[in-house]
Amino acid sequence: MSVVFRFDDDPELRDVRIGLVEASGLSWNGASLGLDNRFQECLNEFRATNGSIVSKERQAAVRAMLRKGKYRPAGRGKPSSEYLFAAALAGTFPVINFFVDAANLVSLVSGYPISLIDGEKAGASLHLRLGRPGECYIFNEGEQRIDVEDLVCVCRNDGNDCVPTANPVRDSMATKLFAPARSAIAVIYAPQGQEGQDLESACDHLAGFLSEQSEAVHWAIVVPRAIKVH
Repeated sequence: MSVVFRFDDDPELRDVRIGLVEASGLSWNGASLGLDNRFQECLNEFRATNGSIVSKERQAAVRAMLRKGKYRPAGRGKPSSEYLFAAALAGTFPVINFFVDAANLVSLVSGYPISLIDGEKAGASLHLRLGRPGECYIFNEGEQRIDVEDLVCVCRNDGNDCVPTANPVRDSMATKLFAPARSAIAVIYAPQGQEGQDLESACDHLAGFLSEQSEAVHWAIVVPRAIKVH
């Protein structure tokens, strides 16, 4: 993989596992023609079982992974995977483009939040840390902002600092994936322990989809190094 991903030396991050899926040489031919038939079939099956594929234990573990400092993963601050869960059952699952739809589908069936960002805009060096007091970014075309204090954030290099550009709730407009981007990086957020055991299969699942519209796809699992708590 060309992207380098590191964790901040913070004990608060020791319960987080990250799956990275990197796709290069994206092909946008046919990537924006509505929801793929396979995705629609999966949505139909999901609704038929009332979403039972994602357990309450999985949802609780993902929320616990985000419960840091002042941040509370509820309401508008809930994980994006829960938004997709509700949207799928309500028949309002978002349709964006093949790449985003694939990430959303894997997020839906795994229960793990996923960020999908433009690799060239984000750069090859990413850093996971908690948001600092006062940090925020614009997350939609309406220029609404999300306060990311104490939220698990993926940061990109910006001069002498690393600035938040994605998180398990909402991603920044600065690096969202739009045509004609040439590379994409998916960040899959999973908890440590039993409820994070499907992270590898989620990476493989998403890599399989992205490879259909990309020249090359690679994936890896990133975990924090051993942290000594004093």
